[in-house]
Amino acid sequence: MQTLIEAFAARGDLGHLALLMWALGASGFAWAAFRELGAAVRRFDDFVREIARFNSQFGDDP
Repeated sequence: MQTLIEAFAARGDLGHLALLMWALGASGFAWAAFRELGAAVRRFDDFVREIARFNSQFGDDP
């Protein structure tokens, strides 16, 4: 990583390096957010399944 930074600094591309770091950080944040969203959807699905199972066992339907 140090050689990459030195290469960018030697050519005067610090703006590009900053943009790269921002893009990597934003992509990592988006990946983590989608992972958490997927986990939340799975937990909600499990909850709905348990409610349906409870209703089928103890419901008033004949």
